[in-house]
Amino acid sequence: MLLAKTLRSSTFRLALMAIAAFGLIVAAIMAYVYVGTLAYVERRLGAAVDHDGFTGMIELAMVAVAVLLLVLAGLAAVLVTRRTVGRIEEINATSRAIMLSGLDRRIPLRGSHDEWDRVAENLNQMLDRIETLMGEVKQVSDNVAHDLRTPLTRMRGRLEKAYHTPRNSEADAALIGDTIADLDAVLGMFASITRISEIETRARRSAFRALNLTEIAGEVVELYDAAAEQVATRLSLDGDREVPITGDRDLLFDAVANLVDNAIKHGRKGGQVTVTCRNADGGAAIAIADDGPGIPTEARDHVFKRFYRLEQSRYTPGNGLGLSLVAAVVRLHGAEIALHENAPGLTVRLRFPHTGTQLA
Repeated sequence: MLLAKTLRSSTFRLALMAIAAFGLIVAAIMAYVYVGTLAYVERRLGAAVDHDGFTGMIELAMVAVAVLLLVLAGLAAVLVTRRTVGRIEEINATSRAIMLSGLDRRIPLRGSHDEWDRVAENLNQMLDRIETLMGEVKQVSDNVAHDLRTPLTRMRGRLEKAYHTPRNSEADAALIGDTIADLDAVLGMFASITRISEIETRARRSAFRALNLTEIAGEVVELYDAAAEQVATRLSLDGDREVPITGDRDLLFDAVANLVDNAIKHGRKGGQVTVTCRNADGGAAIAIADDGPGIPTEARDHVFKRFYRLEQSRYTPGNGLGLSLVAAVVRLHGAEIALHENAPGLTVRLRFPHTGTQLA
């Protein structure tokens, strides 16, 4: 079966064409050697001498060499093509199995570490990535359905109750207000998704300019100072007075605001939230630290995914898009984000690369 596929394959035809071209070159060289040898013998021994025996030996040797080269070349073409077709068939078989059963199949490796093994490794890594993305899409779909179901169910319940009860201007006004609030929450969710997509497509790089990261952080701290006081949390700003950075002011403000808001909401009531801006390694860094319960180590790789929430019941307000927006802003600015233990609490650190741009 494999031999038949080998003989019918385009690779084998290409190998035969290469052998034919090689054979023509070898034939031309052998003809040149043959004619040159006869001419040399005639010059050395003279035309009167009988050269038939010597000529016959040369012709026989050249025919034997040609046949041997032809056999070896054909055998090499079959073996190489057979090996190539065999590896391609493994990839095709795995592809068919994936189409029929799912993404859990992988291309087998032979351990030869050759180019075919590298191709198989790359394809397997691609399948791993696709499987991960499909899992994330399913998880996002489930989370969106859950987050939409709650406000839509509340709205339907209110409207159904109003439908079956006599009109009352005061009750109707309250119902309309609550329904508008739920609709605003749903629309806010879609607005956040749209904004994250816009950031991830790098459509906002035109707004990049020289900024002072400390100034942005100071505005965020001032904005959230009242919210921190409501839960008796001490919110403070520390670090260098000037931390130059190139970026989009609005996006950086939103990213820092999301992190500070999370630190206040999920930190310890009556605790401490510190925002620190520093010049670091020729770049800029900002850290938001709290002394709350923190985030479990096994969940830190997932908190930046869309709609991911530590609270699996998803009953508390929120939609799990805040850290996704932060991660999108960080990627847009070519920065890095990392979560560190604060013992107790959590420290979120953003590190921005050196841009060579100074503040005016």
